[in-house]
Amino acid sequence: MTGRTIRIGAGAGFSGDRIEPALELVEHGGLDFLAFECLAERTIALAQAARIGDPEAGFDPLLEERMRMVLPAAHARGVRIVTNMGAANPASAARLVARIARERGLAGLRIAAVGGDDVLDLIRAGDFPLIDRPGTSRDLGAAIVSANAYLGAGGIVAALDGGADVVVTGRVGDPALFLGPMIHSFGWAMDDWPRLGRGTVVGHLLECAGQVTGGYFADPGVKDVPDLARLGFPFADIGDDGSAIFGKVAGSGGRLTVATCKEQLLYEILDPGAYLQADVAADFRTVRFEQTGADRVAVSGGGGGPQPATLKVSIGYGDGFSGEGQISYAGPGAVARGRLALDIVRERLRMTGVPVTDLRCELIGVDAIDRTGRGGDADPREVRARVAGRAATRAAAERIGAEVEALYTNGPFGGGGVVTAVREVLAVASTLIDRSRIAPTVHYEVA
Repeated sequence: MTGRTIRIGAGAGFSGDRIEPALELVEHGGLDFLAFECLAERTIALAQAARIGDPEAGFDPLLEERMRMVLPAAHARGVRIVTNMGAANPASAARLVARIARERGLAGLRIAAVGGDDVLDLIRAGDFPLIDRPGTSRDLGAAIVSANAYLGAGGIVAALDGGADVVVTGRVGDPALFLGPMIHSFGWAMDDWPRLGRGTVVGHLLECAGQVTGGYFADPGVKDVPDLARLGFPFADIGDDGSAIFGKVAGSGGRLTVATCKEQLLYEILDPGAYLQADVAADFRTVRFEQTGADRVAVSGGGGGPQPATLKVSIGYGDGFSGEGQISYAGPGAVARGRLALDIVRERLRMTGVPVTDLRCELIGVDAIDRTGRGGDADPREVRARVAGRAATRAAAERIGAEVEALYTNGPFGGGGVVTAVREVLAVASTLIDRSRIAPTVHYEVA
């Protein structure tokens, strides 16, 4: 790595992630940029549903808490923030950040809202083939509640070029949150495929935060990681050629090694030679890692080719309701009583004609996750029986939990701790749209 470098930290890897590691990075990490990656496909569908009920809602529920915690420290140290916590409503999220900044006395703070990803009207007006299931978008009909395209780094770059201290986006590709600051800082051309590809490698390694510092890597006795309760999130020192050195704050928990980086590199990868993003088709096949010190890993190699002609769009749609009931059994014969309970509920639903589909009856601790049957019933002393299924109506879904609750006095003996739940199911389907039909927008708020 030669020439100028910038340091980008990962403040979150999902919507409900911890907040303290982000503040640790801002206060002790010597950052130039901090990125919060908080958006999943189903997350944005839920956000769109929330916005239907309240036009000012639809952004990440932890946005306010995160900004109240990190904004003053970031402003004092000149750390610029990029996040997709805008979810379904980046404009409203930016207004909230501006209000928090004013309350904290951070006069002049410039907040950009990056939009353009909401293509609901376009999807509803057209008919687009689905790429992850049979049929087209028109088949989903009135059940569609959201449609968001995966934008690239262009809107983020424009916002940073426009002087934004905080950039709040909706749906962008996860690596774009990190690639945007690189393009802005180094002046990379938007068709410099090798650099964009290497920058995407760095963004992909950072996007899940604590995963690369050992969180998801940890497996006691096999892959031991120290002090996970104080897990530190990663940062990367990035050069203008797209190479980087990864690290974490000294004294923070976790472990950053070649092995943790390799596992994260393979996360959610289909074709390592063409990891398709809105900005570039990144090539991971020549990526190399080198341990350069304790919790320091150098990343080099990688490349890329021209960006895809289409952008992926996630379509959120209502798909009925799920109903669930759980009950515990303990002591001698717990497995046999649990299995009898499942048989009773299954038969009751059949007898009473409850219209449920995808019914799952399982014993947590025996066959709820490992369904190979190799574990057997090794007479555990406690199990939890769970029944879950799908229904077209809320009333039908509620019957599942009601039959589990009835086991209290209708046998077998010794059941306790019943919980029931019903929720509306928001499913996600995907399609592709020609990129020329979508363009990012940037709007500014000033504290």
